[in-house]
Amino acid sequence: MENLKIATAQFEHKSGDKEYNLNVIETLSHRASMEGARIVAFHECSVTGYAFARHLTKERMLDLAEMIPQGSSIKKLQEIAKKNDVVILAGLFEKDREDKLYKAYVCMDKDGVVSKFRKLHPFINPHISPGDRYCVFDLFGWKCGILICYDNNIIENVRATNLLGADIIFMPHVTMCTPSSRPGAGFVDPELWENRENDPTSLRLQFDGAKGREWLMKWLPARSHDNAIYSIFSNAIGMDDDQVKNGCSMIIDPFGDVIAECRNLGDDVQCATITPDKVAKAGGHRYKKARRPDLYKDIIGKEHKSEQKVAWLTLEQ
Repeated sequence: MENLKIATAQFEHKSGDKEYNLNVIETLSHRASMEGARIVAFHECSVTGYAFARHLTKERMLDLAEMIPQGSSIKKLQEIAKKNDVVILAGLFEKDREDKLYKAYVCMDKDGVVSKFRKLHPFINPHISPGDRYCVFDLFGWKCGILICYDNNIIENVRATNLLGADIIFMPHVTMCTPSSRPGAGFVDPELWENRENDPTSLRLQFDGAKGREWLMKWLPARSHDNAIYSIFSNAIGMDDDQVKNGCSMIIDPFGDVIAECRNLGDDVQCATITPDKVAKAGGHRYKKARRPDLYKDIIGKEHKSEQKVAWLTLEQ
């Protein structure tokens, strides 16, 4: 493995407007390439938009979704990757030949699809099926993995992807600024977003406080620290349907330190150089070697009924 420059991006997508979203992806990909990045990662459903899908019937979801690799958006991402000589990771809704729907995230280079991952824990629309496998692939001599949003909150997913070889995990999200049982959680008033140029301070307090970044920092650095991985976190910013998202796309190193972060109150891309020596030196590398699976292999694999409840979503058939 050699040093590798990676970019993480954030932008305000438009619901269902693939042409607009792909144009932004192209602009930010060009910017990342000009800064020397060889890879640029975008957020969950960055091609299609996200929260508006909770209102869609299956028929409308099928109209929105695309087959991979045949879809027009996939071809456009390949075109952008070739034009800017950069690997692009971006998300969209996928359909297969049997009209099953998935939340997908693709890694694209100038030759096409390098890898594809289907979200393991989808919930934005009841017609979406969960993925059934982890994803590990090669980029520039590095082993990489993908986990989408809620997948990263289940710690076993991150550990499993790492144990399969991934030293870099791309973590696309559309998250934060939503209600939960956690103290301090909640929506951000859209008026604060609309008034951000006149009063950025009030918005920043919401974005960085318990509704947003403060919550993220409770757990995301631990995923990097405990597994000795680079976490490439990308998130939407601005209006996602009727909800405000706070961005703060970032790259975290194997020590759990933030080494790049988008701080603009708008579209942004930031780069960091990742180095193999940090993977070997980080505490998580030693912890994995000290594991004793004989103590807990039967506990981890014990029969379990998965339950997933997301209170802020109102699913409409």
